[in-house]
Amino acid sequence: MTVASGEPSARRRLLAVAEDLFLESGYDRVSVRAINSAAGMNPAAVHYHFGSKDDLVVALLEDRLAPLWADRLADLAARWEQGRAPSVDELVDVVLAPLTTLATGAAGRLHLQLLARFVLGRTRVGWTSRWHDPAAWARLLCAARPDLSEREAARRWVLAFDLILQTFGTPLTDVPSTGTVPVGTLRAFVTAGLAAP
Repeated sequence: MTVASGEPSARRRLLAVAEDLFLESGYDRVSVRAINSAAGMNPAAVHYHFGSKDDLVVALLEDRLAPLWADRLADLAARWEQGRAPSVDELVDVVLAPLTTLATGAAGRLHLQLLARFVLGRTRVGWTSRWHDPAAWARLLCAARPDLSEREAARRWVLAFDLILQTFGTPLTDVPSTGTVPVGTLRAFVTAGLAAP
């Protein structure tokens, strides 16, 4: 087997093993060495395939989470191109619906915690998915709220995402929370903030 043909499966194996280890022990207690060892791979495998533990987490989050938003964002963008701008309510629902579903399972809560940790910590990582692009969200909010500048729309989204991820992700805990998220209250608050004059 060549390196090129084995690389995708090696990456998938590293992602799966890392996810299991993070679920068992938490992000901070899992080393790159432990991931490589549990995957039965060379001690440099994570660095070879991802670059760092943080880059592995970004790849994990994009692999697991990007599909949750991809179709929803594409639908909103297509409707907008046809002249039907999204409403603020629709934008908030596009964000909250997948997060609400994620919060119901252990792996989903882990993903939320890791996402919150990286986004709220303003960690500079190489996101590639459109759903991680603040400019895309700002443009959609400007479509719903033509009175807002793109800069103001971006600021509002930063505040909204900070609140949403803090609520869902519990980034300051060692293991993901199993508590109930007040989705209705959160939805109303975020919608009001994005829709305010």
